[in-house]
Amino acid sequence: MEVLEKIEKLRKEKGWSINYLAMESGLTQSTLNNLYSRSTEPKISTLRAICGAFGITLSDFFKEEESEDELIRRVKTLSKENKIALLQILKNIK
Repeated sequence: MEVLEKIEKLRKEKGWSINYLAMESGLTQSTLNNLYSRSTEPKISTLRAICGAFGITLSDFFKEEESEDELIRRVKTLSKENKIALLQILKNIK
């Protein structure tokens, strides 16, 4: 996954606008808009600020797969109904 695609995915998962990401990361909205409009890779300092806003490290950002611990953490945050639904999905995977 490309860097901008990953940023976009994380932003949408949080339900954040570009403006909100700018505010949370301490970057200007024009900086983020320029990344998208020019389809350029952000500088490391910019990416570090974005990762900080998402509460992740650069290492976390570049991981392709979630670790088992991350998966367990995410499952623990699910509601009882969602845990039951997830269990049903997993039972159907062969």
